[in-house]
Amino acid sequence: MAKPTTIKIRLNSTADTGFFYVTKKNTRTMTEKMVLKKYDPIARKHVEFKEGKIK
Repeated sequence: MAKPTTIKIRLNSTADTGFFYVTKKNTRTMTEKMVLKKYDPIARKHVEFKEGKIK
């Protein structure tokens, strides 16, 4: 069976609030770790979210 092209990842907040988003990532086109600037409702501002593994 072939490996799937997209995997689920967890975007963890860098504001240390414990908030995270779950999204998909195409592993063939994005080989490096994903970093996005998104809204953290606990910190109530836009912060960087870095990719982590889903446990």
